[in-house]
Amino acid sequence: MPINIEMPKLSDTMTEGTVIRWLKKEGEEVEIGDIIAEIETDKANMEMEAFDEGILSSISVAEGGKAEVGSVIAVLLEDGESAEGSAAAASSATPTPAQTPAASSKTPPAAKAALASAAAIASSNPNAPSPSGERIMASPLAKKIAADEGLDLSTLTGTGPGGRIVKKDVLAAPASSSAAPAAKAASAPAPTPQAISPVASGEDKIIPLAGIRKIIAERLLTSKTTIPHFYLHLEVDAAPLMDLRKQINAQAEATHGNKYSVNDFIVKALINASVAVPEVNASFNGDHIVQFAHVGISVAIAVDDGLVTPVVKNAEQKSLLAISKEIKEMAVRARDKKLLPNEFDGGTVTISNLGAWGIESFDAIVNPPQAAILSVGGIMEKAVVKDGEIVPGLRMNLGVSCDHRVVDGAVGAQFLGEIKRLIENPALMLV
Repeated sequence: MPINIEMPKLSDTMTEGTVIRWLKKEGEEVEIGDIIAEIETDKANMEMEAFDEGILSSISVAEGGKAEVGSVIAVLLEDGESAEGSAAAASSATPTPAQTPAASSKTPPAAKAALASAAAIASSNPNAPSPSGERIMASPLAKKIAADEGLDLSTLTGTGPGGRIVKKDVLAAPASSSAAPAAKAASAPAPTPQAISPVASGEDKIIPLAGIRKIIAERLLTSKTTIPHFYLHLEVDAAPLMDLRKQINAQAEATHGNKYSVNDFIVKALINASVAVPEVNASFNGDHIVQFAHVGISVAIAVDDGLVTPVVKNAEQKSLLAISKEIKEMAVRARDKKLLPNEFDGGTVTISNLGAWGIESFDAIVNPPQAAILSVGGIMEKAVVKDGEIVPGLRMNLGVSCDHRVVDGAVGAQFLGEIKRLIENPALMLV
């Protein structure tokens, strides 16, 4: 029987994916373990592996097309199996007309018509909301049948992938299911979106939101509108850290060859402070707070499409050398879009360092569901007062943004003060 290839959930926040390219074409044989496509998620580009074998009968989402997690993007057939049933199976995907590839020459005319009709229904209302405002997940064919029968999709329970309403769910629905509530909701005038920028002219450049950029926009909007932020700042003496780093790098060059960055030491200080002040290594969860047993450092890394935050897991158990190597390796793979989904899981506190760009200080936005993020500015040469005299010094600004539902001001101050103590006495991080 036909085997549906579904859009996989490749990250914890992924709701849809974009097919960058198909590595297998229609009619080609697929073996278990073959890489059949490259998928762009909300975090990175990832390879999709085949878990079944057969002939790739049909592709329902073309290169560049988007599909929701759990929707069918292609169909496999066993050797000698007819392609007749594959088109119906693939119709549970929800590509828009621009995303729908031309029907295979092997597809029967009736199936082609069904696919075209389903695509037309999907394009007219691909993300139909329920009366409660929630988007209804339903296949185009199910939507068409429901519209013909006057059924309200919001009253049905889906049995398809990811809870999607499919054809059999609509056919099994009682005749009393009325589309009146949906019709009433549809009759209400849609709110006029507020203008936030001038109308684009012919000379302006339109940049569609990539998957990463889109999820950044959604998550940071949620953070700023639902998390009560407060901000703390300290200036620290970076001279002891720079002296120790110079000594360690001179020794490292003669041994393992790893060159430590300033950020490596700050990450280590953040880890130790998260252990010393565990109230910050926590998350708000409705009616309770989760205080994590381990420290996971989300490291903000700039990439072409925005920002990604892979995680150094169980960081309190790792040496400075292990942390340094892991961050360097993750940064390379982040820019090559080769990070794996599980490398974004397990973060409990985030560090964002803009010192390399000459930024002296800034306030970062909390990375939900975490409760704190450390912002790090560049090391600046300044005149400072020491023992009553003005002398040259190396100073660095640190800031911490906290979720006030989890962290109180005094706790945040204790946390930031511990980071300052470690940076100004860096040898303490090596014991």
